[in-house]
Amino acid sequence: MTVEKTKLAGEITIPASKSHTIRALVLATLAEGKSVIRKPLDSGDTKACINTCRDFGAVIEKKENEWMVTGKGGELSVPDNVIDVLNSGTTLYIALGMAALCNEWTVFTGDEQIRKRPATALLASLKELGADAFSTRGNGCTPIVIRGKLSGGKTTIECPTSQYLTSLLINCPLASGNTEITVPLLNEKPYVQMTMDWLDSQHIIYSHEYMKKIYIQGGQVYHAFDRKIPGDFSSATFFLCAAAITRSKLTLLGLDMNDSQGDKHVVEILKEMGCEVEVKGDALTITGKNLKGGEFDLNSIPDALPALSVTACFAEGTTRLFNVYQARLKETDRISVMYRELKKMKADIEELPDGLIIRNSKLRGTRVHGYGDHRVVMALAIAGLGAEGTTTVDTTESVSITFPDFFDLLKVVRE
Repeated sequence: MTVEKTKLAGEITIPASKSHTIRALVLATLAEGKSVIRKPLDSGDTKACINTCRDFGAVIEKKENEWMVTGKGGELSVPDNVIDVLNSGTTLYIALGMAALCNEWTVFTGDEQIRKRPATALLASLKELGADAFSTRGNGCTPIVIRGKLSGGKTTIECPTSQYLTSLLINCPLASGNTEITVPLLNEKPYVQMTMDWLDSQHIIYSHEYMKKIYIQGGQVYHAFDRKIPGDFSSATFFLCAAAITRSKLTLLGLDMNDSQGDKHVVEILKEMGCEVEVKGDALTITGKNLKGGEFDLNSIPDALPALSVTACFAEGTTRLFNVYQARLKETDRISVMYRELKKMKADIEELPDGLIIRNSKLRGTRVHGYGDHRVVMALAIAGLGAEGTTTVDTTESVSITFPDFFDLLKVVRE
């Protein structure tokens, strides 16, 4: 795709949360009866989750803006074939825990990026809690083979990604015995809170001490539900930052500021950088102003690093994005990738072990590489909105993983 410097105006509806949609699909699969998921996200990642849940025996009927899931009541079927999670890390990690509820072996694989994402710590914990599991290459990555059954017990797990803990939180209530989890390291805490909110809605019995030690009662059940999925702040981030970069006024619909999604903190960061924000119900209006740099801890919101690194190029002074080492463990090493590609656009940027330092820059359009990483592609596209000349981004088909309509909506709000 090619992008030219331009202003933006108008309003768009932000697609549903990927994280909520995947949790809804999994819990509906584990539940007894028929659940209804309203206004879910239909994207590459959620399709991967649907296929995975079907492999475990769920019956899923898709209608426009409504999915009906007939669950297995905790008694999952052993998949007949290898489960391919495609590019969905969230699906992989949660489904590893689901496989630990089955008596026989389940085999997992994924695309090239997934086959580089480690699951060593999660596999070790699942084994401590009663499962058998191993990586066929011995590197902790897919292909992974696993079988149950989870019996509970005690485990200690470091979670550079919150998805490890989410997997245990969702699946351990169905273990035969109680589980105690000690968590000496936890990144991305808002995503764990999101998982706990889902458990609370299901009246699951558990307790925790500041997410450092968690106790889960075994032998529980999930129940069918009817729930609407809120808009995705991770997707909204790109339009929020686009408005900031171009000093435009945009209204984003479908966002719930009371939701537990961590990336809603991007709104506060942009306000601190100088943007004006007004919230009325589910409508958020942002107006870009003269931006100023700052220091921002992104440990809870690693997915925001690509978009915020672009935004920082247009801010006066220096911006430091830090404490987000785990951004190196996503679909790509996003710290290194954003450093390299923004450098091509003449950004004044430095790479840190845990983040980036960016100074006010006059970006110039050029050909940049998206690495097939949806968030990198979208970040580079919004960089092009503020850069002089033409910016060409490759591998743009990857936006279908979480935000299939991204470029269509970008055209809608161009002045």
